[in-house]
Amino acid sequence: MKFGTRIIHTGHEIDPTTGALSVPIYQTSTFAQESVDHFGKYDYARSGNPTREALEETIAQLEGGSRGFAFASGMAAISSALLLFSPGDHLVVCEDVYGGTFRVLTRLFSRLGIESTFVDATDLGAIEAAFRPNTKGLFLETPSNPLLKITDLAGAARLARARGALTLVDNTFMTPYLQRPLELGCDIVLHSGTKFLNGHSDVICGFAVTRDEELCTQLAFIQNGFGAVLGPQDSWLVLRGLKTLKVRMEESQRSAVAVAEWLAAQTRVPEVFYPGLASHPGAGVHARQAGGPGAVLSFKLESVALTRRLLEGSTLAAFAVSLGGVESIISYPAKMSHAAMPPEERAARGVTDTLVRLSVGLEDADDLIAELDSLING
Repeated sequence: MKFGTRIIHTGHEIDPTTGALSVPIYQTSTFAQESVDHFGKYDYARSGNPTREALEETIAQLEGGSRGFAFASGMAAISSALLLFSPGDHLVVCEDVYGGTFRVLTRLFSRLGIESTFVDATDLGAIEAAFRPNTKGLFLETPSNPLLKITDLAGAARLARARGALTLVDNTFMTPYLQRPLELGCDIVLHSGTKFLNGHSDVICGFAVTRDEELCTQLAFIQNGFGAVLGPQDSWLVLRGLKTLKVRMEESQRSAVAVAEWLAAQTRVPEVFYPGLASHPGAGVHARQAGGPGAVLSFKLESVALTRRLLEGSTLAAFAVSLGGVESIISYPAKMSHAAMPPEERAARGVTDTLVRLSVGLEDADDLIAELDSLING
């Protein structure tokens, strides 16, 4: 079956007990057992909940994995996956990684003796040169946040595998509808499910997916032991949101292409970062490994004053943290997603005070462009 069919027919579309066309919300903390000798499938909801399990099986299926794990946030998913590593291990990380990931690597996992080296992951040679004898992991985002840099996932995964290292990929921007890193040789896919997977700006959640059985066992142990699991109500909301993932992504992406092309023609917009533009340096690599450019783009304006006017004057796009909702969201990486990054680190990565990130929602593209025109050129 094609993707659009599979997100509807997941094996959990009909409740076998009642025939309901929705997975029940098992709002419970514990489960009664038959006897001392015969425990049921579920015992305590941190270890397993039927609603969460339905969601985990769905996301694993969509990513082409063997098992999925649902967490209380995207950072809970990333942090739990990073617990696969031990003191003395070294990680190679794409340099313009999400600010929350940078923070947890440099301020928390560094305290546990796990060291990270940040490199330009668009250059496979730079990735290879950063490997050390104790390198155990390669952490990537592609497109990256917020500059939409593109990494050759298959090439990077080959480098890591040849050196015995795991490749972890934050696939939040693309979703499994547009990109499936496991099929390209990567080991673990991560998501802030808060974004496009849920798609309605009403749930905080995260996911990790793998197809390797040993990694499945280790992640299951970490999820249960660390305990940052997603609750049943939120799991149900994400299951609901996933059903419209294909149509939401298609419509938002179509509008994002139109907005990016318009922005690229504006004299007061010196740079636009979007892999759907032929001018993007990673457009060719992205086209080979993904099914579309996605619905997120970034751009720089000619001045801080114009940047402030756009952010504070926008009404169709909410000036807010996050992305991937049905509503467009415009954000300011320097003070939002990458505020945790020191100013000198932001500057070195091109996250300037005139950089804006736009997640295009389901509004009409003409209306979005008209408002941008009035704020940028008016």
